[in-house]
Amino acid sequence: MLNNIGLPGLLLIAVVVLVLFGRGKISSLMGEVGKGITAFKKGVNDGTKELDEDKAEEVVDVTPDTEKDKV
Repeated sequence: MLNNIGLPGLLLIAVVVLVLFGRGKISSLMGEVGKGITAFKKGVNDGTKELDEDKAEEVVDVTPDTEKDKV
């Protein structure tokens, strides 16, 4: 069903949405969507950094401390 829309159909839908909601409402909505995407990306990056820091804390030095091995 959605495969048959094409460019003219998308343009018609865009015009109808613009007429129904107005330019100001659509621009503010897109601004909020952009802020949401930015916040999501920041959250993902913070979570990744936190996991990397946890892994770095778990690393243990297993180098032997004997005098024979230091020579």
